[in-house]
Amino acid sequence: MPDLATFDFSTILPFILIGFGAQVVDGALGMAFGVISNTALLWIGVPPAAASAGVHTVETFTTAVSGISHTLHRNVNWKLFLRLMIPGVIGGVLGAYVLSNIDAAVAKPFILAYLASIGVYLLYRAARHAPIGKEPKVVEPLGLIGGFLDAAGGGGWGPVVTSNLLVQGATPRTTIGTVNTAEFFLTVTISITFLTQLGWAAFTIATVGLLIGGVLAAPFGAILAKRVPARTLMTLVGVILIITSLFGLWRALH
Repeated sequence: MPDLATFDFSTILPFILIGFGAQVVDGALGMAFGVISNTALLWIGVPPAAASAGVHTVETFTTAVSGISHTLHRNVNWKLFLRLMIPGVIGGVLGAYVLSNIDAAVAKPFILAYLASIGVYLLYRAARHAPIGKEPKVVEPLGLIGGFLDAAGGGGWGPVVTSNLLVQGATPRTTIGTVNTAEFFLTVTISITFLTQLGWAAFTIATVGLLIGGVLAAPFGAILAKRVPARTLMTLVGVILIITSLFGLWRALH
């Protein structure tokens, strides 16, 4: 646990700002908080398992506020929510156990390259066709894979699940709101699993900063998701997905 009596505000402020910015993006586009926050923790030397544990502990709070906000703005498809949440929790437990006990980094470059290509396809779809609001058919496997990768890779639920639902023609606003709301149950489960494996060592001043910034920003993402046009949302999802995936790929290969 952090020693709150011995730090000055300048050490926590950058992480508050990172958490705020990352959560605005995540709440509006259904991805990026885990990826951005996990990268920040790894940069300051936090081990991968501890970084993922810290980020998921923070996301327990940010996704709760974000989920409530999306619900109030009627951005949630509850049928889709149940189809995602249950397999997502199962995948999250498996992923947290794997990261705590096994090095799962080998597959990460391939996953990131795949996500970058999905981002390019979403840009193409947004440019050529307006979103048509079809009911997605492949849902449960996405939840399972997204939950596993989110825990094992320190971020992946939004990029994997949101992007692949949009590729199937799902409505951007309700897809983003539903994925964000389901993520609360995923992060609670992953955090508990990490705590049983690692204890409280991952909860540092940096994670406290991410928590403060993320919770402050959480209500704003749902407002943006509701008001921004569907085609623009899909374009922004594609751009964020390409940027975060290529950066992660570069980091994984260096």
